Amino acid sequence: MELDLSPKLAKKLYGGDGGSYFAWSPSELPMLREGNIGAAKLALEKDGFALPKYSDSNQVAYVLQGTGVVGIVLPEKEEKVLPVKKGDAIALPFGVVTWWYNKEDTEFVVLFLGDTSKAHKRGEFTDFYLNGSNAIFTGFSTEFVGRAWDLEESVVKTLVGKQSGKGIVKLSGVTLPEPKKEHRDGMTLNCEEAPLDVDIKGGGRVVVLNTKNLPLVGEVGLGADLVRLDGSAMCSPGFSCDSALQVTYIVRGSGRVQVVGVDGKRVLETTIKAGNLFIVPRFFVVSKIADPEGLEWFSIITTPNPIFTHLAGSIGCWKALSPQVLQAAFNVDSETEKFFRSKRTSDAIFFPPPK
Repeated sequence: MELDLSPKLAKKLYGGDGGSYFAWSPSELPMLREGNIGAAKLALEKDGFALPKYSDSNQVAYVLQGTGVVGIVLPEKEEKVLPVKKGDAIALPFGVVTWWYNKEDTEFVVLFLGDTSKAHKRGEFTDFYLNGSNAIFTGFSTEFVGRAWDLEESVVKTLVGKQSGKGIVKLSGVTLPEPKKEHRDGMTLNCEEAPLDVDIKGGGRVVVLNTKNLPLVGEVGLGADLVRLDGSAMCSPGFSCDSALQVTYIVRGSGRVQVVGVDGKRVLETTIKAGNLFIVPRFFVVSKIADPEGLEWFSIITTPNPIFTHLAGSIGCWKALSPQVLQAAFNVDSETEKFFRSKRTSDAIFFPPPK
């Protein structure tokens, strides 16, 4: 059975005046189930409040748009309240309680990508809300709630009766804790401001998220990167050589992508645009070419310290092979082999457009 690798857009699951929650379904994107990957997106309007919850999956959150506040409670730790903005990546181990809030006029949008290998459903996040009409608190009987929190029955009924919202609500007349910049330390990394791991003039730039710059990703078992490809530039064909899956969300722009798999079969050739999500299977080779306005994507890789092998450029594995081996493998004469080797002599993984 052939896998459908076609890029897909997220679909709205629920929402209201405060904002909306979107997710990608494994029924439409089968590689989510195959790779045990979940993907979702939260969009909060002004005064939108995503109620406290925890998930059954390790996740990396990435702020796509706007500024906001996130509250994070690690197991048996005190709450940390972080100011977050576009470009911030946050590692969220499963079981961590979070809430999100937008106090600005601009929509606040957060992407969630994660590992569902220990989740209730393969390829989907299952969230457990602490508050709201579908929450754990409202699921227990009045007796159990009263005894657990030492509350009178009348108080319990008031608390339960007031929780009419589901997942996302719009706040009015409520003041939430002020975020503290020092709470960002060790919890988040801004991929748009971090030192570049790759910077090719006219080609593109990369920031890699790993255990060195954000140790918490070691707990979630995921790495990530933000790639910005200049207009009409190309990303070298390459693959993850440590059996990791690569899950890619197109943040901005558009372009073309090709993926080649087993037996040299081209399994994907399509146009990609902002909002698309697609997954590259283990060891499959992927390459992208940006349209004139450029192309930007955020990816997670299912290992905290990913290793990639690129095929083109001086660091490509073909150039590492000896001339005699290349000549025999391509079944060409020595002059053709020398010509092939003389091209792409830099160690770049991004190639500017032809002049």
